[in-house]
Order: sequence, then C-alpha cells, then structure tokens
Amino acid sequence: MFAPRVFISMLGTLVVFAIATYFLTNSLWTTLIETAACAVLLQVGYFLGVLYLVWKEQKASDALSGEDKVPVSSQEDTKVGGLSAPNLKRSEPFKP
Repeated sequence: MFAPRVFISMLGTLVVFAIATYFLTNSLWTTLIETAACAVLLQVGYFLGVLYLVWKEQKASDALSGEDKVPVSSQEDTKVGGLSAPNLKRSEPFKP
C-alpha cells in the first residue's frame, strides 16, 4: 500500500460520496456529517489493512527464522565462500 496513492484515492472517494450525498439529501449539513463519518470509516479500514500487512510480514519472517533453526549435519560443508550455508538457503525480501 503506497500511502500517497491511498490518500489521493480516499480524497477522490470522499468527493464523489459528498456529491452523491448532497444530491440525495439536498442538505449541506447532512452531507458534511456523513462525509466526515465516511472519512473516519475509510481511515479505520486503511489502518486495519496496514495492521494486516504488518502481521502477514511478521508471520513470514517468523517462518523464515524457524527454517534457520534446523541443525546442519556435520557431513555437510557449512562454509561456502566464507558464508555459512544455512544463510544461503534463505531468501530475503527485496528492500531497495
């Protein structure tokens, strides 16, 4: 979730919601109140979405660290070019 894109999308959604609400109710105050409630609901949804992505990433990270705890047998070559072999089996997410 790229934050600026999400915020611009939310703003566009709120504008469309406000226009539709105004045409349905013909009341500026009702439109403002309902649009503010819609904005709060959108922010709560965004927050929950970010929490879900963080939880999912943590779960994946825990699964990767659990794979590293497998004991290496003494017959395997544990060094490859100065790096330990268990670290070569793990793939890290790309972080520029």
